[in-house]
Amino acid sequence: MNRRKFLSCFTTVTAAVTLPSLRGAAASSAHLFADTDMLGVLHDSARCIGCRKCEAACQKVNADVLPSPDKLKSPEPSFYYRSVMDKKRHTDFQRFTVVNRYKIEDRLPVYRKFQCNHCIEPACASACFVKALRKTPEGPVIYSPDLCVGCRYCMIACPFYVPAYDYDNTWNPLIYKCTMCAPRLAKGLLPGCVESCPKEALTFGRRKELLQIARQRIVDNQGIYVDHIYGEYEVGGTCWLYLSPVPHKNLGQPEVGKTAPTDLTADILGTAGLAAGILTALLGATCLVSSRRNKKYPAGHDAGDDRGDEQ
Repeated sequence: MNRRKFLSCFTTVTAAVTLPSLRGAAASSAHLFADTDMLGVLHDSARCIGCRKCEAACQKVNADVLPSPDKLKSPEPSFYYRSVMDKKRHTDFQRFTVVNRYKIEDRLPVYRKFQCNHCIEPACASACFVKALRKTPEGPVIYSPDLCVGCRYCMIACPFYVPAYDYDNTWNPLIYKCTMCAPRLAKGLLPGCVESCPKEALTFGRRKELLQIARQRIVDNQGIYVDHIYGEYEVGGTCWLYLSPVPHKNLGQPEVGKTAPTDLTADILGTAGLAAGILTALLGATCLVSSRRNKKYPAGHDAGDDRGDEQ
């Protein structure tokens, strides 16, 4: 086999093996659970009083994953202080959820809880080629740190900018995000935030039932809620749903459209797989050719010495 034929065959075989495997990983969660009656949570901003008890409960039930309050790089005041809501906050490697306060003209402040929305077809899981992030049939999007390679593709893919990375941990940096308290759900318990809410601003249940509850509240309370359940159709639907007395964009909700982004991320990773396959083939071929050349022309031997013989 000559060199050109070898390169052609090696590239074709490597790409054929690599591309389907990465495409399969990229599309692993797409279109599988869209019709499943998954679990979810409805957040009602008209009922939320910004007490932050959900934040405190989240830190408590996830104490084995999140750093303890005394080890936080930028610790916040007690959860009873509302002054932290003077500025907009985001989830990070220290917090799975935060509550933000929005001052709306001519009305009392409105509060919104922010955490992973557990998309029906999550872009983060689609972008994760090692399946460290995975959508479960029950609803939660869970994370397996032992599989994570720290590529952070999930952070780029998420339309809500939820996955957070621990840049301060040199030895074992990981991704952090809400898992809807999946371990508690497996034991028949409520998510910590839902269990702690004193005003029933958080309702846990089957997504189909939560949508019915939300629609009924809109009908029964004319003039209280905007006629839009955020998460019903956004990015193909999410398991975390929102009711609001003001337009959702006024509460920092991004306008993301109805199309699930999983197909796009699958195509991107598929292309990356092809590129990786070609690169692997080229590197392998180069090493092989170089090895054969070294055997034919040992160190100190001039290849030109044999040209006359070849001619």
